[in-house]
Amino acid sequence: MMLSLICFAGPLVGQLAAQDWAERMFNKVEHDFGTVARGASTVYRFEITNLYKQPMHITGVRTSCGCTSPTIENATFKTHDKAYIVAKFNTHTFTGRHGATLTVSFGAPYHAEVQVRVHGNIRGDVVFEPGAIQFGNVDEGTIIERKISVNYAGHSNWKIVDITNDNDHFEVELQETYRGTGKVSYGLTVRLKDNLPAGYVKDQLTVVTNDPRSETRRIPLYVEGRVIPEISVTPANLALGDIEANEPVTRKVVVRGKKPFRIVEMSCSDERFAFKSDEQSKVLHLVEVTYNPGSVAGGVKVPVRIATDRGEDRGVVFVISANVKEAAVKVEAQAGKEKQSNTAAKDDQVAGNASN
Repeated sequence: MMLSLICFAGPLVGQLAAQDWAERMFNKVEHDFGTVARGASTVYRFEITNLYKQPMHITGVRTSCGCTSPTIENATFKTHDKAYIVAKFNTHTFTGRHGATLTVSFGAPYHAEVQVRVHGNIRGDVVFEPGAIQFGNVDEGTIIERKISVNYAGHSNWKIVDITNDNDHFEVELQETYRGTGKVSYGLTVRLKDNLPAGYVKDQLTVVTNDPRSETRRIPLYVEGRVIPEISVTPANLALGDIEANEPVTRKVVVRGKKPFRIVEMSCSDERFAFKSDEQSKVLHLVEVTYNPGSVAGGVKVPVRIATDRGEDRGVVFVISANVKEAAVKVEAQAGKEKQSNTAAKDDQVAGNASN
């Protein structure tokens, strides 16, 4: 996404103008948590992107209600960088409908305040223990599961009728564990499949009940974790920097695995790159990357895929970038041509004077 930068040429005119420029950095200024269970881990991050040439600084954030606790991520952020206002709904200590206005203060170079709002309905009759499915760090290719209990206090005919799941990498099992006068309990198991790609996992399941009111039938249950890749490469972004045209450059990257593996192929879309590695099976590989830029100047940025014998989904991708400078010999050749041209012109002039 391309962002057009705005440079402040002078003081902002009035507080209204200040609020306007600052608010433009927010992806949104209101969030509805909907209906959530008591004890549920309920958090929303307001994203802020610096659209301006000057670094921005968030000096503080305050809340109008104890039902929401705000924090700041990345208080000082440069052009194109992002900061976040993290709003945590305090579902352990509050029930019922609540909302809070969060006032975000910006300091130098320009002062402003922006207000964002969160609201939702915390059910006191439904409790999640624990409040979310937290997988933590999981090695790629590992099957892991977490359990959570859902407890209800109220009508004895209350039921969970479905658990909606839009993520094919999750398996969900639901079992009723208790039903008595005024109390119903369920055990919920969420299993992370071994084919989930590496990276950060943040998703949600929806607990669907038979509540008579439509606005309280669907309760979100958040799922979070991080899948650690089996194969990794260092550096993940290989920057060759400024290089001369027609001058090959060789660098090395380190490829690591959780278990011994062989590199079976290294490929990219630019034929000017060549790769050299051994065929042994081991945990750590040192790979040579050679770039022969040729005579064409300009920027280069290409992804490189490393395939291994651990399977099609057990490879890794890293990025190589470089800036090829125009060859100095071209400049010298041009200077030589100009010198020859000037010499020829002088010779012609001398010959003309002699003939006269």
